[in-house]
Amino acid sequence: MHAAVFLDRDGTLIADRDFLRDPSEVSFLPGAIQALKRIQDAGFKLFLVTNQSGVGRGYFTIEDVHRVHRHLEAELGKQAVHLQKIYVAPEAPEEPGRGRKPSPQFLLDARDEFGIDLPRSYMIGDKPIDVECGWNAGVRLSLLVRTGYGRESEGQLKEPRGPVRVVEDLAGAADVILAAGR
Repeated sequence: MHAAVFLDRDGTLIADRDFLRDPSEVSFLPGAIQALKRIQDAGFKLFLVTNQSGVGRGYFTIEDVHRVHRHLEAELGKQAVHLQKIYVAPEAPEEPGRGRKPSPQFLLDARDEFGIDLPRSYMIGDKPIDVECGWNAGVRLSLLVRTGYGRESEGQLKEPRGPVRVVEDLAGAADVILAAGR
């Protein structure tokens, strides 16, 4: 069984651009790629878990999402960072969806498909639904970054249902994870 780090996309790994559909608009947050490299080099598998409601709302297509992700993976690859899989929930918020966060379904899928040990794994995101996704899956720790919507949503974590840490950014999350070990 492998330990993993599950990441939200917008506001956590890349700058949040409302309803991103164009790969040329992908902008990695400062230090994000280096943080992922450190986590990966410590032996963690990396996964992206993202809600993309713009598909369900008709703002862009799932192919637009795949084009953005191909670009994102190519840029990460230049630094030898590899995502095991990208899980996408394309439904609009009011539509039922099997993997839309805070559902833990994609983390459970990764457990089954890749042999991930969820109690030794982590979830990182900039919104309470990301933190809740980790709690719902039983990860070791959910981390809320203050990038993206994190700073403004931090106050919504008043009554944690599971372990949570608030950090400045993905580099801070990497520091916490690497200090805790696998």
